[in-house]
Amino acid sequence: MPTYVYKAATKRGVIVRNKVEANSKQSLIKLLKQNDLLPIDVEQVAYYSKQKRQHKKNVVDIQEIMKNINTTQLNREHVKEPTVKEKVNMYLAREKKVTRRDLMIFTQNFYLLKKANFNNIHALNTIIESTENLTFKGVLEDILAGLEAGENMYTTMEYYSNIFPYIYINMIKVGELSGSLTKSLEQAVKYLDDNDALNRKLKSILIPNIIQFVLLIVMLFVGTLVAIPAIQEVFDELGTTETLPQVTLWFADVVDNIIKYWYIPTIIIIAIIGAIVLYVKTPKGKYNFHYFKYKMPVFGELIYALDFSRFLKAMLLNLRNGMRIQDALEVSKNVVHNYVMLSMIETAINNILMGASWIEPFEKSGLSSSMVTEMLKIGMQTDLTEMMEKLVEYMEIDIDNIMAKIMAVLPQIVYSIVGAVLIFFVLVVLVPCVQVYMGNFLFSAYGV
Repeated sequence: MPTYVYKAATKRGVIVRNKVEANSKQSLIKLLKQNDLLPIDVEQVAYYSKQKRQHKKNVVDIQEIMKNINTTQLNREHVKEPTVKEKVNMYLAREKKVTRRDLMIFTQNFYLLKKANFNNIHALNTIIESTENLTFKGVLEDILAGLEAGENMYTTMEYYSNIFPYIYINMIKVGELSGSLTKSLEQAVKYLDDNDALNRKLKSILIPNIIQFVLLIVMLFVGTLVAIPAIQEVFDELGTTETLPQVTLWFADVVDNIIKYWYIPTIIIIAIIGAIVLYVKTPKGKYNFHYFKYKMPVFGELIYALDFSRFLKAMLLNLRNGMRIQDALEVSKNVVHNYVMLSMIETAINNILMGASWIEPFEKSGLSSSMVTEMLKIGMQTDLTEMMEKLVEYMEIDIDNIMAKIMAVLPQIVYSIVGAVLIFFVLVVLVPCVQVYMGNFLFSAYGV
């Protein structure tokens, strides 16, 4: 018996969700109405898992075909056996990883072809012919097979979630469901561009400083384990009354204890990480973790602004295609992965069913600026689509300003951390080395 996931509203306007088995979608809708529930959405659960699999979703792998072929029927005389080099090249090509660059080129080409009024099947066929990565080519052929079978593109992309990011898939989903795939592809191109630009900026700041930080930590421990005992041995042999700095002696004891009882900090660290992972996997833990992402220092404001801007763009696409606000909210929530944002959208949909304002949850959350919520309120009184266009432009400027602030503050934070470690290294390792170099301990050693 097939399984369905339904969302329905009670007489009081409360939204309920459940997963049940039913003979058909129609019989489930009839059963819900008999129990005083107003069906909002009923979807059948797919039989296949959408996790990464070895085999393709729509296309039979060539290996499976070859298993069923009677190879004795082939004329082996005319078959040229590939060389070792050719076998290696074929294996590497088949196992080649799909990179972000491959995804970017595909999205850009698909957008340009759609802009030139190609249909989806024609556009994919054209792109597949020019795709060099054999792994990605196989994935695109599988998407094409799904399209030819009457499926949407996003259903096959969900199957390859290890290649297509969650947000990317849902951008395509919104475009296909709203009839604005070209616009969604334009957004996807911009998303990938902005994401790569942000990653490059962060890497240019973080990677050199992380390398410096790691090298300082290594030098600190090596100096403590090698240089400090050697200096102490010199002091002991000469019988000097000079002693190493207290901070050096303290840190040397700490390092010795860590090496001696290494299993204790290891167990503590594993226990802490395990507890955090298990907590985050619970619904409450995941919600609190997602809320922390919006409130975290430095990056929190940017993460919320990106999610909210992406949601507004999806809303704008749907409103332009004549959707009602409720339906636009329902479809647009697919571009969001954060539980906090999803809960606000669900509350907004519930408010519409109860006759209240759908903007209220975003206003009460304290995460959206008053400017954003006021612009939405004015849009509800005038022209929401036009106002949302202006709001999207405003959010783009706001995101650029937030990124500029992060790029200005982040180096200072990183430099402060590296500087603190460097000062500690000087006090623990270099000061004793300077003492030996200066030779002042020799005076006390000879009673001077």
